[in-house]
Amino acid sequence: MKSPLLSLPGAVPAEGVDEGVAGHYGELYLEQRALAEGTGFVDLSHRGVLTVTGEDRLSWLHLLVTQHVSDLPPHRATEALVLSANGHIEHALYLVDDGTTVWAHVEPGTQGALLAYLESMKFFYRVEVADRTDEFAVVHLPAGSIATVPEGVTVREAPHGRDLFLPRAELAGLAPDGPYGPPAGLLAHEALRVEGHRPRVGFETDHRTIPHELGWIGTAVHLQKGCYRGQETVARVQNLGKPPRRLVFLHLDGSEVHLPPRGTELRLAADGPEGRAVGFLTTSVRHHELGPVALALVKRNVPVDADLLADGTSAAQETVVEP
Repeated sequence: MKSPLLSLPGAVPAEGVDEGVAGHYGELYLEQRALAEGTGFVDLSHRGVLTVTGEDRLSWLHLLVTQHVSDLPPHRATEALVLSANGHIEHALYLVDDGTTVWAHVEPGTQGALLAYLESMKFFYRVEVADRTDEFAVVHLPAGSIATVPEGVTVREAPHGRDLFLPRAELAGLAPDGPYGPPAGLLAHEALRVEGHRPRVGFETDHRTIPHELGWIGTAVHLQKGCYRGQETVARVQNLGKPPRRLVFLHLDGSEVHLPPRGTELRLAADGPEGRAVGFLTTSVRHHELGPVALALVKRNVPVDADLLADGTSAAQETVVEP
């Protein structure tokens, strides 16, 4: 689904799963600075939007996701995961309940599979699940934004900003002189996400990622709640062991013109470029203050102070998940 904001002057389309919105509008670092200062907005209209209505919506979701949502107060934002039977991450839901409806946005293109799973689990619960992606678009306002949101718009307010569920027909009127200020592209949003160490399904995850590896315990996984699919893996790692991998934040060598892409293997610098792989890059970005930085998954036993190599580019670690 192509955003109308791609028709703005200077708009350059994002790539891959983020296709359909602008990667930037011609001023990558200025757009990042604006977001960091609490101005402007980000078009996230390519993300999937689902709603759950009905009397049992919260108690029913509570049985299916990793977060404690049975008593979720209206207008309180939360995150939740859907796991496989083996505890591997399949979906991340960014939720808010407005008092009558649970609104969630999810990774682009994943809403169909998630909807099918939720529909298969309805049984006799009084719930209705709907894909609202064609009707509603997600727009992000950064932390510190003083923009006024019209009444009737569902808002999900998190520490790093507000996600608005806007009628899709209103997208075209947002820029360049709309109510939320100038647009910033998805690359600016991603740079701040990496700086904030916030994982993203499909980027920081692969087919075997478990929540402990990404630091999602507490923010998206509640450890004192009833059963849900994959809970045995979560409990076993929490009580008896450690995850096999851990998320790290990397400062990449700024003298390199090349930015190593997602999937680039990481090696210990002491072992050289022919050494054994100890992890891989998950997201790499150019940050307006920090320079080239990245998130990565490495084996748990990699020393926290070890220098790494990403396709010949030097990388210094910062710990996100403790070994």
